[in-house]
Amino acid sequence: MTSMPGPDPANGGPSVFSSATQALLDSVKRAGFPPIHEQPLAQARRSYSLGVGATALPPLPMARVEDFHIPGPAGQIPARLWAASQAPDMPVFLYLHGGGFVIGGIDTCEAMCTVLAQRSGGAVVAIDYRLAPEHKFPAGLDDSFAALQWLAAQGHTRGLDASRMAVGGDSAGGTLAASTALMARDAGIPLVLQALFYPSVQLGMKTESLMAYSRSTLLSWDLMHWFEKQTQGGAQRERWHREPLHAPSHTGVAPAWIGLAQCDPLTDEGHLYAARLREAGVPVVLREWPGVIHDFINMGRFLPEAAQAHDALGEALKQAWAR
Repeated sequence: MTSMPGPDPANGGPSVFSSATQALLDSVKRAGFPPIHEQPLAQARRSYSLGVGATALPPLPMARVEDFHIPGPAGQIPARLWAASQAPDMPVFLYLHGGGFVIGGIDTCEAMCTVLAQRSGGAVVAIDYRLAPEHKFPAGLDDSFAALQWLAAQGHTRGLDASRMAVGGDSAGGTLAASTALMARDAGIPLVLQALFYPSVQLGMKTESLMAYSRSTLLSWDLMHWFEKQTQGGAQRERWHREPLHAPSHTGVAPAWIGLAQCDPLTDEGHLYAARLREAGVPVVLREWPGVIHDFINMGRFLPEAAQAHDALGEALKQAWAR
């Protein structure tokens, strides 16, 4: 399936960026920072972390902030838990950060995770899964599923209720979350929700959103290609582990909440995945925020839609845990 190119704001097509988004893009352009994919790996990771720190709102104070480790297939997986209370038997949301499987970490999703913990009334756990190129795909997926399995079996040791468990992530983390949800279904691990912010769910399809926004936003075609090149070479067992759109069946997977940005190369993939899930009888709630770009959830200092998205997901988690 291949779509025709849509309008590209960078090449004279009609712009649909919000005024705040356009101002942010103009500011980034004026700053003249080298693109992530043109930096040495260590600097690229630091640049992304510093960038999120400069654009995201600060983390909220929490009643519980706990650093611990989860046993993984290649050693201990660093994890952090946030909760707004000390209540026992809390529902838990496993969050998987974005960054193309190459950059990002607990620190780059902390601000949003604290908001989700406060809004939902549950605990949020994020992990530092292994990154490429040191650890090729599916290393990050293996860590993600190992963390979910541990929460299901041992979460009670942290005061967590495994009968009310959800998984989610953004961008590459959304990919991991979608695949982890499918693996959880196959393993008989019940989930009340899978929450996906602009996930990458397939490779090679030239969608309209990809053609329209891969040259005019921060998620460029060159950056996406660089990410994918870093991840390749691992012992991937199933195509759908990286491309959950192509799973043999989506029947019986957890209900989905999908949050998208209108001006994002990956927007059409989110719509495609929502359609595939609905075809399989999976309940789906899809929200698309107009005028914003990929990674907008980490830009709360500049884009009010970030807080709107955090609140929407927090409420979705709260409702899922109450059912």
